[in-house]
Amino acid sequence: MASFDLKNDVKQLLALNPQTIATSTTVVGNEIDTLGFQSLVFLPSIGTRTDGTFTIVVQDSDVSGSGFVDVVDDFLSGTEAAAAIITSNTIKRVGYVGKKRYVKCSMVSTTVTSGSTSVQIVAVLGNPNYSPVA
Repeated sequence: MASFDLKNDVKQLLALNPQTIATSTTVVGNEIDTLGFQSLVFLPSIGTRTDGTFTIVVQDSDVSGSGFVDVVDDFLSGTEAAAAIITSNTIKRVGYVGKKRYVKCSMVSTTVTSGSTSVQIVAVLGNPNYSPVA
């Protein structure tokens, strides 16, 4: 029998802690360990935005803490460019379909003079090897 209970089949983590970004900069996100899951989607979002473009960069590695390289579009579902945020109170998404164990997502802000509040990225791990997910 098919399960329609998404709550027990996903794990959410902060890939980028909520913060205000008021300059053109790159804020490096948290490392996500995909062990035990077969899918990953990043949900970048911002609150009130006055100016700037906010674009994510997805990187992966076989080793925790080092060796991260930019993920090519072939290993993304959607593109980083399509997930760029230029309006207030917006959530976008980009899926990771690569096979590296460790993945992180950073936020690159450009043309910012005052920026945005509540900038964050949520990582949702899905298709667990074992369910329910703790």
